[in-house]
Amino acid sequence: MIKSFFEDLDKGWQPLGPEPILLPVVGSTALFLQTDYERGTKDTDFLEVQEIFPEIAKTLLRLGGEDSSLHKKHRLFIQIIKRPVLFLPPDPKFIEMNSIQLSHFKIQVLDVVDVVVSKLKPYRAKDLDDIREMVKRGHVEPDKLLERFLLAKERWLNDSRASGLKNYIDNLHEVQRELLGVPETQIDLPGWLSEI
Repeated sequence: MIKSFFEDLDKGWQPLGPEPILLPVVGSTALFLQTDYERGTKDTDFLEVQEIFPEIAKTLLRLGGEDSSLHKKHRLFIQIIKRPVLFLPPDPKFIEMNSIQLSHFKIQVLDVVDVVVSKLKPYRAKDLDDIREMVKRGHVEPDKLLERFLLAKERWLNDSRASGLKNYIDNLHEVQRELLGVPETQIDLPGWLSEI
């Protein structure tokens, strides 16, 4: 279903500049595209990067955004997520999806462990379901998850939303304890955060 969505998007695209246009896919869709995991979803999330200029983003949303003809046909729609919104290490890892050959776009997907790290911020029921399924399928090594989380934490300390880190650490601890079956990692935060 997702591959067909991209193919139809590609067919309807009129060139706006240099191609192929890089589309880095994040969120649950990145998991669906690189594993055997499937569940119902209403959107395809694209991580906004330098290559997605405003004119390109506007056209993407017109062709494949909410209430577009592609949305109605495939029951999927595009959301463009700005990178600063996502809880990620400073060097998110993307993997090229060579199995999807398009004329105008090149699809990349966020690495499974980085997707899991990003989901520790919103940590809704569906995020926990996604994390559980990735652990069950053997895609999440405890040491790798901790390494990528700590890198994201360091980046987030310089953000105005650093106060949320306490919650993200609690969420990581739950995943370590309940899903991975490993001890919780003691993670220190600056003293000023404890006063917020």
